[in-house]
Formats: sequence, structure tokens, C-alpha cells
Amino acid sequence: MEPHSTDKAPDGGWGWIIVLVSFMAQLLAYGQTQAVGVLFPEWLTVFQEGKGLTAWVGSLVSGIGLVASPVFSACVMNFGARPVTIFSGVMVSGGLMLSAFTPNVPFLIFSYGTVVGLGCGLVHAATVTMTCQYFDKKRGLALGIVTTGTNVGGFLYATAQVELMELYGLEWCLLIVGALALHLIACAGPMRPLHVPGYFLKQKAALQRAQEQLPALPEKPPVTVYPINDTGSDEKCLTASSPKFHSNVETAHNEKLFIGYNLLKVIKDAQQAYSKYINATSRFLQDRVFVSLCFSLFLFSLGASPPVLFMEDVAQSKGLIEDISVIPLVSIVSITTGLGKLVLGVIADVRWISVMYLYLFTLIGAGVALLVIPTCGSYISLQIISVVLGFFSGNWGITPYITAKIAGLEALSQAYGILMFFGGLGTMLGAPVVGWFFDWTQSYDFAFFFSGGCVLLGGFGLFLSLLPCWAKCKAEKLESDGEHSVRCQKIASVV
Repeated sequence: MEPHSTDKAPDGGWGWIIVLVSFMAQLLAYGQTQAVGVLFPEWLTVFQEGKGLTAWVGSLVSGIGLVASPVFSACVMNFGARPVTIFSGVMVSGGLMLSAFTPNVPFLIFSYGTVVGLGCGLVHAATVTMTCQYFDKKRGLALGIVTTGTNVGGFLYATAQVELMELYGLEWCLLIVGALALHLIACAGPMRPLHVPGYFLKQKAALQRAQEQLPALPEKPPVTVYPINDTGSDEKCLTASSPKFHSNVETAHNEKLFIGYNLLKVIKDAQQAYSKYINATSRFLQDRVFVSLCFSLFLFSLGASPPVLFMEDVAQSKGLIEDISVIPLVSIVSITTGLGKLVLGVIADVRWISVMYLYLFTLIGAGVALLVIPTCGSYISLQIISVVLGFFSGNWGITPYITAKIAGLEALSQAYGILMFFGGLGTMLGAPVVGWFFDWTQSYDFAFFFSGGCVLLGGFGLFLSLLPCWAKCKAEKLESDGEHSVRCQKIASVV
């Protein structure tokens, strides 16, 4: 299927095929990372390391791909979603299979946390970018369906990995899950881009320039070498004084100049692209709402990501359950997060609802749920809190929608990459911080009070940036600037 160019998103048609394969790609890639909380107690038992160090495995696999989102977004823009998804399938599958033979936690941090995490980040960038290209009016619903794949995968993988570990052990569990991840390559097939990727456009333009400039070069004259007589006779030979020799030297010189010219042009184009990217990034970081959104997403990721990893261990440390239940708490969080993404995505498409205030409401709800976790005294109460926290964590599904509203569709990939950098940084730090709190206090209570406070602080900062007084101050400033310019014009006319 060849890429075709269009200025308008079709909002349907082949776009629903894109939604389907993107849903499956996120299910296969992020399903096992969402269910890493099931593997966490097993790793603690096998390697006998502290919870702070072991938590780096789960935090990296969820966060490092988001931290590298600006780079991955550039890869999707330049090479297209299809080759990026294929490469990610190889990374995710290879990292999982390599983790089956890990001898210690540091190697697991590399194989599972880093390699698998980077592969998942590539999948996320490719699927979100493709979905936003194909949908405009129904973008909230489409993104909700696509990102729900993460949570459906987490629900299925959590239960499946428990059964696989009981039947075959931890090593074979990771090998089987790694083999399933290879199906990401099949998901890449239908990802037909609406626009030709930038890399192919550059190659085509370079080829056209080369074809235009090559005829201007002097044709290389034939070189005739006459035999030299052994007796030293004065028969014709090619020497430095012959015209043919000078012609060959001139041709070689022109070819070198042509190669040097193209090299300088490539360097100049790269410098222009980098300067354009830096200017656009600085423009985003000057936007008050965008900066506050980055700040709130960082704090939300710092506080709300640890429950996915630690919820099972919280239940076991409090003595509420001896072993992982048939439907783990991780599965409950994952499936309700998927439900939240769908519901919030549908609500975001309603015209009279402000998406920013909807996102703010989810931050408050998630922060309150985190503060309640230390007070839970039964497994049923933990299940209820998992449902509430999972639903409000579905606000990840409307994050691309908000980014498109702030930055516009053309700059979506770059702005979303910057936003995901902050989200990934918080995800990377969240689980180790909670693990260190437990190693220090031998209790999760203080850690979850800290997590809930971080989420509420991020919501408060976003609320301040959305106050109407900012728009009023901006309007008054523009009005005063206009009056000042009018006065200056009057004075200039008098003079």
C-alpha cells in the first residue's frame, strides 16, 4: 500500500483499520509492561534485592520510552510508522526473551527495563501519530480505543503470566510472552501513512537535484594510452603536458567540487532542521498552559504510576492476601483504566465540555484515591480503590487530544513528544521513590501520602494556569500597547 497525501483527515474508512492495528500493537507491546506488578514479587524472591533497586525494572519499562518520545516522534515523522513499528517488534520481543536468562537485577534493568521500554515507546509514538492523522472530529474516540489496548493487554497479560509462571516458571513465561510480541511486525503492515514520510521526500529531492546538476559536468573524454617503445622512440604517450591529461584532471576536480557541494548542503539542511525544532520547542515552553500541563503530567506520573507495580505487594505486606488472586489488582487497575480512556475520550468529543477542566477533574480524583490507599484495611477496599484510581488514570487517553488543542495538528508530534518526556520522567522516578520509602520506613503509608500530594499539587498548578484572569490581563496588555502605539503615531504626525 503506497502512501498518499491529503490535507483532510478522513475520520473513518481506512482509519478504523488503523485504529484496530494500533489497538493490537499497544496490547502486544504494553500488555506485559502493565502487568509487570505480577512479576515484581517473583523478582524480589528470586534475586533477593531491595524494593527500591528492583522497582527500577518496572519504572524504566514504563517511563524510558516516554522520556525518549521527542526522538521517537522525529523517527515516525522521518521514516513513517510502518518501519518504526517493525523495528519496535524486534526490540520488545528480543528484550523479553533476553530477560528470561538474566542473572541479576542490573542485567534485568537493561534487558527488560531499557530494551523493552524503548521498543514500547516506539510503538506508542507510531500508533498515536497515525491515529491523529486519520481522525479529526472523532479523534477523542479513536485515541480512546487505541490507548485502551494498553489496558486490555494489562488485564489479559496479568492473569496469563500468573498461570504461565505456575505451569512453566518465570523463564518460560518471559519466553512465551516475547514470542507473542513478535506479532507487532504483522500490525505494521496496514499502517499506510496519509503523508509521505520526510526521509523519503528528502531522498527524492536529493535525487532530483543530482539529476539536474549532473549534466552540467563536463563529459569525461576518452583516454588513449599509446604504447611506449622500448627503444625510447618519440611515439605518442599520455604525459602531464598532453591536453587529454588536463581534461581528465579537470573532470576529477569538478566531481570533487560536486560531492563537496552536496555534503555542505546536507549539513546546512540538517542545521536548519535542528534550529527549526529548537525554535518550535522554545515557543511551546513559552506557552503558560502547555508548561503547566507538562508540570502536572510529571507530578501525576510520579504519583499515580507506582500502584501499577506495587499494588499486589501492598496487599501482601498488609497481610490482606497470602498470594496473588485469580484476578490480580493489577488487572483491575488496567481494565478500569481502559474503560476510563473510552469514557473520557467520548466525553472529550462533546463540544460544550472543556477538555482541560475534564483533565483537571481526573487529577483531583486520582490524587484523592492515592491518599485513601493507606487507610484500606481489607482486600475488597483495595479492589474498590483500584477501580477508582484506574478510571481516573484513563486521562492518558485524552492527553494527545489536549496537546492537539494547544499546539495544533501540524505540531502535534513534536509537542506531544515534549509532553511525554515529562510524563516518562515522572514514571521512571515514581516506583523507585516509593520503593525507597518502603525500604526506609518498612511501610507504604508515607509513600502513598507523598504520591497523592504530588498529583494534587500538579492539579493545583494546572488550575492556576486556567484562571480567566490570565486572559483578562493579556487583553488589557494588548489594549494598553495599542493605545501607546496610537499616541506615538499622533506625536509623530504633529512633529
